[in-house]
Amino acid sequence: MRAEDAVGRHGEEVAARHLVERGYELLDRNWRGTAGELDLVALDGGTLVVVEVKTRRGTAYGHPAEAVTPAKLRRIRRLTAQWLHEHPGPRRAVRVDVVAIVLPRRGAAQVEHLTGVL
Repeated sequence: MRAEDAVGRHGEEVAARHLVERGYELLDRNWRGTAGELDLVALDGGTLVVVEVKTRRGTAYGHPAEAVTPAKLRRIRRLTAQWLHEHPGPRRAVRVDVVAIVLPRRGAAQVEHLTGVL
């Protein structure tokens, strides 16, 4: 496994724990659709939340959330529609969140949860 992949997987674990600790119910992890992958799909009360996780070892190349571009959000929107089509159920409000994680050399991960980016 490449170092970047290990950082990303660790970040997704941190993000999943963060969400569960705040009462979210995880429905899916690393769901693959035709246009890519949804990192996490969860329920926040009655709202379906698609969570994009961005993890970095530092901010020398910018904050992790800055990597969520308009093109990335368009892809997430398409993937969310596909996920909903493949998982029929009651109609719910849907939102997209970003969990940005910085993993410092020492100490705990720094987690920033941006709600409703889309």
